[in-house]
Amino acid sequence: MNKIALLGALALSACASLANAQDTLRIGIEAAYPPFAFKTPDGQISGFDYDIGNALCAEMQVKCEWVEQAFDGLIPSLKVRKVDAVLSSMSITPDRLKAVDFTKKYYHTPGKLVMKAGTEVKDPLVDLKGKRVGVQRASTYDRYASDKFADAGIEVVRYGSQNEAFLDLASGRIDASLADVVNIGEGFLKTPEGKDFALVGPDFNDPKYFGNGAGIAVRKGDKATAEKFSNAIAALRENGKYKEVQDKYFAYDIYGQ
Repeated sequence: MNKIALLGALALSACASLANAQDTLRIGIEAAYPPFAFKTPDGQISGFDYDIGNALCAEMQVKCEWVEQAFDGLIPSLKVRKVDAVLSSMSITPDRLKAVDFTKKYYHTPGKLVMKAGTEVKDPLVDLKGKRVGVQRASTYDRYASDKFADAGIEVVRYGSQNEAFLDLASGRIDASLADVVNIGEGFLKTPEGKDFALVGPDFNDPKYFGNGAGIAVRKGDKATAEKFSNAIAALRENGKYKEVQDKYFAYDIYGQ
């Protein structure tokens, strides 16, 4: 092969490699947040986030490459380019918008307290004084509890995953947990460990802390990827695929108003 032909072949190979790289999106996810993301008995990732992500990739005609890790490591991984996006029930909040950009929301549900059934909570800052409340580390619930609960004499206990908080709640090591209402209902109250517990108190939906829904995080300034995802979300809502995925996990519309 002469030099010109060789250079041409190398150029074509480089272009093909670049095209393949552009056709794949590495998406970060924490697979410990049922029913949004969890591991099946055979070790596969499943859940609403995972299924809606695959549907979005199919709509955009790209390949999803899922990268599993702890929730508090997702944004750092995005910033150092280990992943191209984060699809892991991450609320769109003013604080996070300082570090990353987001797509439009793909669902919106409030936060809630879960405690022993029969417990009455009218004013959390008063009624939880002296109690231990579990939250997932680096979550919006962690930030809210750190700002509001600690000064009210409520002990905030942080966990690497929400499932760990549920386990300690069931065993009596904490008195309550603050988390997403759907995650509590589907991931705890419907399990044998959650049979003696219930949702209590008011909804937690202050936009300053909980934002305006869960979105897909992308690197700051990556408007192209954010727009593609947002357009795909709108398309799934329009063509019925969103409802098809939603109905696998919920008996109600979680997209919100």
